[in-house]
Amino acid sequence: MLTPLEIENKKFSKQMVNGYNVDEVDEFLDLLTADYEKLYKENTTAKEKIDQLNEDISHYRTIESTLQSTLMMAQSTAEEVKNVARQQAEQIISDAQSNARGEMYNIEQEIQLKKKELEDAEKQFDIYKAKMESLLISQLELLKEINKD
Repeated sequence: MLTPLEIENKKFSKQMVNGYNVDEVDEFLDLLTADYEKLYKENTTAKEKIDQLNEDISHYRTIESTLQSTLMMAQSTAEEVKNVARQQAEQIISDAQSNARGEMYNIEQEIQLKKKELEDAEKQFDIYKAKMESLLISQLELLKEINKD
């Protein structure tokens, strides 16, 4: 691409016959140079802006990639935490059920023991009652014999 300076410094060979008017050519080249310089600067500015925007896009894509990987890691961590919590909950429930079964067994054993103690007390009461009945009968017979005499 030609630079505005190259257009400005361009020299044409002069012809004597049927040549162009040098002043008109110079004036046209000056106009062309000014317009071309303006376009050249705009083009350079646009290219710089495009380069900057491409750098920004690259930067934002890097940020996006980082955010996506962070999000994936956070989701993975959340799933892991949920799984650990679920396992702990299951373990707590299992332990509670096991403890409840153990307590229930202990209570059943205690009930059996109390039933046995009750049966033993009832037997002792029956024995005591029989002894008392026997004693009362013997005392009654003694009283009858005393009364006969």
